[in-house]
Amino acid sequence: MNTDRQARLTELGRPAMSWRNTASRYGSLSIGLHWLMLLLIAAVYACIELRGNFPKGSDVREGLKTWHFMLGLSVLVLVFVRVAVHFIGTVPRIEPDPAKWQSLFAKLMHFALYALMIGMPLMGWLTLSAEGKVVPFFGLQLPPLVGESKSVADWAKQLHETGGTVFYVLIGLHAAAALFHHYVVRDNTLQRMLPSRD
Repeated sequence: MNTDRQARLTELGRPAMSWRNTASRYGSLSIGLHWLMLLLIAAVYACIELRGNFPKGSDVREGLKTWHFMLGLSVLVLVFVRVAVHFIGTVPRIEPDPAKWQSLFAKLMHFALYALMIGMPLMGWLTLSAEGKVVPFFGLQLPPLVGESKSVADWAKQLHETGGTVFYVLIGLHAAAALFHHYVVRDNTLQRMLPSRD
């Protein structure tokens, strides 16, 4: 943002949007990573859900599976970027302060979401490895995590599918909690993560 625009916003009493987090809101980097992660996860789910609309062995079905793998692994890469950004920046305060049980619930929810953003791609990678299949990643072939094993493949696939269902539920709860805070509690929980309208 240029200096003239920053000055105008300051005169109007509105803080200029920064790429870094502040005490009152997330910066453009954190906001961008958050919504990019949401789009990636939605695309991962869309690929695997749409796959069923096409016959087995068809090019479209195989293409959707490949994109499911590659986008899932992109989530794994991006989650570590998000963790790094989180730890080097400040976390904006929720105003007014939420009840202790709400803060505890939010921490548990975020921990579970991050665990799934790491665990789900790893389980997918493990499944492909144990099935003896290629692990594609945008023109690269990632190394297998384990040797070929039907028992490991079955276990990892079941865990991956169960995790996918749990992830659906947690994403829904996360969105519902944000809307609850915005429209019922009327604090700044959601507003902190929305792009600036300035």
